[in-house]
Amino acid sequence: MIDFSSLAVPVIQAPMAGGISTPRLVSAVSNSGGIGSFGFAYDSAQKIGESLAAVRAMTRGPVNANFFIFPTVSPPKDGAITQAMQALDSLGLPQGLQFVAPQPPYAPDLSQQLLPIWEHRPAVLTFHFGLPSAGVIDRAHALQMRVGVTATQLSEAQMIEQSGADFIVAQGLEAGGHRGTFAPDRNDAVLDTLALTRLLSRRCSIPIVSAGGLMSGGDIRKALDAGAVAAQMGTAFLCCEESGASTAHKEYILGQRDRPTVLTRAFSGRLARGIENAFIRGLSGHSVLPFPVQNSLTAPLRQWAVRENNGEFQSLWAGTAFGRARQMPVSDLMRTLAEELAQASRR
Repeated sequence: MIDFSSLAVPVIQAPMAGGISTPRLVSAVSNSGGIGSFGFAYDSAQKIGESLAAVRAMTRGPVNANFFIFPTVSPPKDGAITQAMQALDSLGLPQGLQFVAPQPPYAPDLSQQLLPIWEHRPAVLTFHFGLPSAGVIDRAHALQMRVGVTATQLSEAQMIEQSGADFIVAQGLEAGGHRGTFAPDRNDAVLDTLALTRLLSRRCSIPIVSAGGLMSGGDIRKALDAGAVAAQMGTAFLCCEESGASTAHKEYILGQRDRPTVLTRAFSGRLARGIENAFIRGLSGHSVLPFPVQNSLTAPLRQWAVRENNGEFQSLWAGTAFGRARQMPVSDLMRTLAEELAQASRR
């Protein structure tokens, strides 16, 4: 099994779903001494297998495969669906953009998604929104994979430790994208990244990976000093040329740095942090469907916005420190992070 202390740079590129974590991005991070990660949340088993085969042709370094633990969701009542669709219609979108009531199943079957994992055997397997079954953890261990799970608070971290997982990803309130809290309706944005890392490193015996708002080698040093064994960084990689983030997503990160990030349920039905835009403001105060039903409902809008390069209606997931993102190839960014970390460690 991979040991975090063996990494040339103690960085895990955060798993980012929706096409951002391309094989080029993942392999470039792994080739540069870190751990590259795929966000396989919504992907089919075929797509997962293709991505893992592609990345293995590009790197022999460690790779992380990340999955969502989707909640069981009952079909929403017709009235709730009607209200959610009316909220979208109120945004004044193009007339040709049609919204269709989502139909079950609302999420992929995790057991099917994991089939290519057992075949390709990435070094690391991680989960977001909850714990996988004991059987999944046992099988991963039998295949020499390390298992990690995201926690946003101590109670979740203790459950992760008791499950037999190998490490905890401590996700602070600064983190971009979906909050990893186990309870979908809980507002969990209480502890910042370093405070959460310190708490979990004191109260848990398994390794802690720090995540949220970490953008530089100096930030990595602070995370390590707080008790982490590595830093998980997502927003820092969004503007790398190997990233699959949309053109508008990169443009807003680099050119809209005066905008705040906000926590919203508007796009997916679950709390996630992104750059504030017209969609988030327009749906403020409106009811949304539960996750991941809302995510399915808004998919046509998000796809249209990408085609039109319209950042006002895309989910521009980003952490609170997105204004410090740098536009450079992954190899240059990883080298810069290593140099900054070395400099910070000498102080």
